[in-house]
Amino acid sequence: MEETNLRRRREDEKSIQSNEPKTTSLQKQVGLISGICIIVGTIIGSGIFISPKSVLANTESVGPCLIIWAACGILATLGALCFAELGTMITKSGGEYPYLMEAFGPIPAFLFSWTSLIVMKPSSFAIICLSFSEYVCAAFYSGCNPPNVVVKLLAAAAIMLITTVNALSVRLGSYVQNFFTAAKLVIVAIIIISGLVFLAQGSTKNFQNSFEGAQTSVGAISLALYNGLWAYDGWNQLNYITEELRNPYSGFPPPPHGHGTQGLEHAGQVPSTGPCTWPWGELSGLHSALLQTFGDRVLYPASWVVPLFVAFSTIGAANGTCFTAGRLIYVAGREGHMLKVLSYVSVKHLTPAPALIFYGIIAIIYIIPGDINSLVNYFSFAAWMFYGMTILGLVVMRFTRKDLERPIKVPIVIPILVILVSIFLVLAPIISKPAWEYLYCVLFILSGLIFYFLFVHYKFGWAQRISRPVTKHLQLLMEVVPPEKDPE
Repeated sequence: MEETNLRRRREDEKSIQSNEPKTTSLQKQVGLISGICIIVGTIIGSGIFISPKSVLANTESVGPCLIIWAACGILATLGALCFAELGTMITKSGGEYPYLMEAFGPIPAFLFSWTSLIVMKPSSFAIICLSFSEYVCAAFYSGCNPPNVVVKLLAAAAIMLITTVNALSVRLGSYVQNFFTAAKLVIVAIIIISGLVFLAQGSTKNFQNSFEGAQTSVGAISLALYNGLWAYDGWNQLNYITEELRNPYSGFPPPPHGHGTQGLEHAGQVPSTGPCTWPWGELSGLHSALLQTFGDRVLYPASWVVPLFVAFSTIGAANGTCFTAGRLIYVAGREGHMLKVLSYVSVKHLTPAPALIFYGIIAIIYIIPGDINSLVNYFSFAAWMFYGMTILGLVVMRFTRKDLERPIKVPIVIPILVILVSIFLVLAPIISKPAWEYLYCVLFILSGLIFYFLFVHYKFGWAQRISRPVTKHLQLLMEVVPPEKDPE
């Protein structure tokens, strides 16, 4: 009843403005440039400003550090190629979710959406906003670390602002992404050029005996890879909004193949040409906001430029993460794997407002622990489990779904290689340095089966009786309705 009234109001407004969309659903508003900016903007985010110290700390010498960065770039590029094939073969939003559904059925897809909603996506959003907050606060607390309370409050404010922007307008969210992507390329260029200048001036001490004292244990390498791959993460973000691309076939392939590869190159050049030109002994004592120290050393008296543009970079990556992750929650709700209200669309703004707001609330909860390194390891462990499963699904569908059209088809050796590396990344830290957090992660993922059978498979009546009035009141509060199917 309430849905009918909201739709009728929408139809009355349409009679006044003939250029209004014909359906109350997410519209195809993301063009090629915006798609490129989402890919590049999320790859070049907080990771390249946080990870260099962690990668160096795990390898303990510059030579292996640079090899790790190169390996991470190659792996991310191969993963992007695999996701390009998946995204043009199955043109549905939601990232890995529809691919797991198609390849293995509803249970793996549900476990992915369950883990992503509660752990992977909100923790990633929280990490990026904490990074933003650290760099902004560092500018006001020169010579000392800012108070944790200030950092966390600013990060929470950033999450609320970004969530509000994306809930108000898809177009506004994409404009914000385009602006911050352009801004962050400026600081990337400054860092790379500064590093090259230092190298040209003879700052090459780190490259002499660069493998001396290197850590070569399986655990150290895997943790270094985790932190390096965190810096490269974002190569699959466009797969989350495939249904909103104006032309998925022309707009989807270029970023992973062309412009996305440029983002990977920039992400690798920052830690290679900047911090690696400093003495290792000095690096080991620096705080996590590494580029603030870089600015003080290299760009003084214009060192204020660094925290400003790094703030632009991290806030842009956070915006891109929020923009895409909200679509996963929306698609899972649409398929009945999450609360139905999370798949509803704002009548006024045509955005997945309930999904975005719920995502923002979970991310704010993740800010409370505030330890970025532990969050990175936890996130990477779970993420690479599902990356491996998704790309395994690509191999499986080569044999089970030969009928599907594949505008892009990568050599079979590429997905097999990525699967093997994924297995290594998941098992290596557990075998070399067992920790309870890995067991907790696996148990949490498997606990999703309880919710699946209780609320999705069997759909107990008492759960439906509780959810109906909640859904009704949330509809009235947020003015949202179920999405209509496009008449096309």
